[in-house]
Amino acid sequence: PMTPSVLFVCVHNAGRSQMAAGLLQHLAGDRIDVRSAGTQPADQINPAAVAAMAEVGIDITAATPKVLTGEAVETSDVVITMLPNSPHVREAVLGPNGVLEGARPGTIIVDMSSVAPAVSQEISALAAEKGVQMLDAPVSGGEPKAIDGTLAIMAGGDAEVFARVRPVLEKMGSSVVHVGGIGAGNVTKLANQIIVALNIAAVSEAFVLAAKAGVAPDAVFAAIRGGLAGSTVMDAKVPMILD
Repeated sequence: PMTPSVLFVCVHNAGRSQMAAGLLQHLAGDRIDVRSAGTQPADQINPAAVAAMAEVGIDITAATPKVLTGEAVETSDVVITMLPNSPHVREAVLGPNGVLEGARPGTIIVDMSSVAPAVSQEISALAAEKGVQMLDAPVSGGEPKAIDGTLAIMAGGDAEVFARVRPVLEKMGSSVVHVGGIGAGNVTKLANQIIVALNIAAVSEAFVLAAKAGVAPDAVFAAIRGGLAGSTVMDAKVPMILD
């Protein structure tokens, strides 16, 4: 198993800082050298993000956003990207001063963003021309499971590459599964999101029904969460709905 140097590329803003900090906390140590780079200008890096990272021993104040080609990428065995959407990943990896400009042959890119499968395949093909390998490995579980290091990680790409970085992924997830070739991770995430969305819709309708019929929603939740209707989605979302 590899014990690599890891560069984690994400958006350092207030909304994502806790999730990123949680993941980085689980990655750091155990002979894994972790650094982080932001993808926005330095003056736009949120102070809350800096503080959250500092609490887990990660310094991002000196990160040079959008310039990922220097020593940070050149000395990294694995570059993890976790960004909002397809255009952000494409820019960070393929754009001017992007990851591919600095990556050396043998570097592995693990994109943990939720993006279009075709974009994962496009980026992977261009990376391969430089001798850089790639996995698409989106996650499910949200901020709580990121902080706990218990995300579900669904990875697509070459099985040998997956095996090499699996120890890194297992630092962040309790379920790490190779689901097929490049792009398969994001296809699996799409399937996941369909199930999650329908669960949320069903839960919402059910609790509106109960409330309109005069039955206390918190009592309904307590009664049914241990039965067949119970689910991870219900346990995660209903308390927020009731609040």
